[in-house]
Amino acid sequence: MKVAVILPAAGLGTRMAKSQPDAGTHSRKQFLQLEGVPILLHTIRKFARCSAVGEIVVALRGDDIAWVQDLLDAESLAKPVRLVVGGESRQQSVENALSHLDADTTLVAVHDAVRPFVELDAVEKVIEEAAACGAAILGIVPVDTVKRVHLSRIETTIPRERLVMAQTPQVFSLPIIREAFAKATADGFVGTDEASLVERLENVNIHVVPGSDRNIKITKPTDLYLAKLFLAEERERQSA
Repeated sequence: MKVAVILPAAGLGTRMAKSQPDAGTHSRKQFLQLEGVPILLHTIRKFARCSAVGEIVVALRGDDIAWVQDLLDAESLAKPVRLVVGGESRQQSVENALSHLDADTTLVAVHDAVRPFVELDAVEKVIEEAAACGAAILGIVPVDTVKRVHLSRIETTIPRERLVMAQTPQVFSLPIIREAFAKATADGFVGTDEASLVERLENVNIHVVPGSDRNIKITKPTDLYLAKLFLAEERERQSA
């Protein structure tokens, strides 16, 4: 079984960039420094340590490739990392990355480039689930009460036991994810994650594997404070 991880990292990260006006050329969220290292590189390091992963494919804006390659050249990673040109949207970036995968790839795991704290056992479990059923994602049950509203007025309360907050990685067999993207392109459909594309296929059931509230997506400056805490805890466990 050959597993490829796709990290879409071509986005502009406008919410983070607007709040960091003097951050420089690489001010987008995936390149912001977390204890002196770009968030993207922390995420790459995490998957390079995963025994289930065969290769990592990072989709970037064209003018970022040389800079990221320099970062990788200074690393001693246990897994190959391939850099490809992404698109204007996450969906386009993942689709471009899919076209670069080897034909013998079995499973594709798409992961947010700014989720560096996913736990390796969770990655292995969601890969195992996808290997068994063809499609699986990480997800957590919301702790807050969720309301459906219209024009700022509550319509109803949605039972939490039937809700899941989707996380990544989201893992699919190569034929399934390619079919989902082909159908989305043909229909002009744009989804918010890869699962929303796969959900549109007939006879494909996506299983949910429990994620973790530590698997945060760093999208705004306040997330960086929590990220520093999680990173310190990870380093303490590794040195113990």
